[in-house]
Amino acid sequence: MGVFVYLPLVLPLTALPVARLAAHHLHPRAATRLLAVAGTTLALCSTLCLALLMVIGTAQLPGNPLPDGWSDPEVRAALPYEDRTGPVAIGVLGAVVAGCAATLVRHVRTRVAAARALGAAGAGRGPGPGPGSGSEVSVVESPAPYAYALPGGPVSGRMSGRTGWRRGGTAAGTGRVVVSSALLDCLEPDEQQALFAHERAHLAGRHHRYLLLTQLAARANPFLVPLRTAVAYTTERWADEEAARAVGSRHAVARAVGKAALVSARSPFEGLAGFAAAGPVPLRVAALLDPAPAARFWPPASAHLLLAGLTATAGTAASALSSVNATVALVRVLHEATPL
Repeated sequence: MGVFVYLPLVLPLTALPVARLAAHHLHPRAATRLLAVAGTTLALCSTLCLALLMVIGTAQLPGNPLPDGWSDPEVRAALPYEDRTGPVAIGVLGAVVAGCAATLVRHVRTRVAAARALGAAGAGRGPGPGPGSGSEVSVVESPAPYAYALPGGPVSGRMSGRTGWRRGGTAAGTGRVVVSSALLDCLEPDEQQALFAHERAHLAGRHHRYLLLTQLAARANPFLVPLRTAVAYTTERWADEEAARAVGSRHAVARAVGKAALVSARSPFEGLAGFAAAGPVPLRVAALLDPAPAARFWPPASAHLLLAGLTATAGTAASALSSVNATVALVRVLHEATPL
């Protein structure tokens, strides 16, 4: 086992260069998936490393419930500096578990509160979903301009009275697009369609899952916070590109993003993907004014991106191998100390 058990704690640093470069040089769909997979893998390896350190640290505590053989000198000798790092790992792992649990609870509570508030407000039902979108638009009469995507099951509501919109019924499918009347009043018809397409892209792409995974990864290891920030940006860019493809005008989406950024208030439910609420808006607008990015993943757009990608891949692979090596070594030592 040796010092390899410590490597997964610091190897997330190898993913920092690719977090920045992938967000600006890869198609946002590919960048989101790449960063989410890398961040999740590195976070799992880091947490496993802490768990291994905790086992050894716990085995040395007086009155611990583990078998006496786990405190054998052979077990302690398998880990360098076990007298200091073992006990520290107990507190760190406890903080990681508590932080991840708090993130999950907040995520669930936010979605439940948003769904209940939408039903209680009697939000109007917007135009039906496009082909394969599985989502509908609900308009909330509010003086605060905002919009967000609410994933999940059905939410009932009534009409707002806007011309041409259907009455009654219950939304089903992947979720709802919630828009305030104040924000709609600030946008032209083509910009409204861009807004709807953007939020539907969040739902169709299950962007809330990528955001949640990277939030948990950042809780598990603070070195992964830049990946969480990058994924928050790439999911918005992904939705921007899907909206541009759906409405057939990149300029309409750029105008909608820019206007919404100027007038939008903070979403009443933090944590849900909101229009013009995440990522540097000027960069998003500038990207929309440029030609559509190529959807290819290989070859990379630049030598710097290739080098960063190889570094992140090597770091992720080394983290996984170090975790497996440390786990196998510890299990072997513990089995010899306490044979079945």
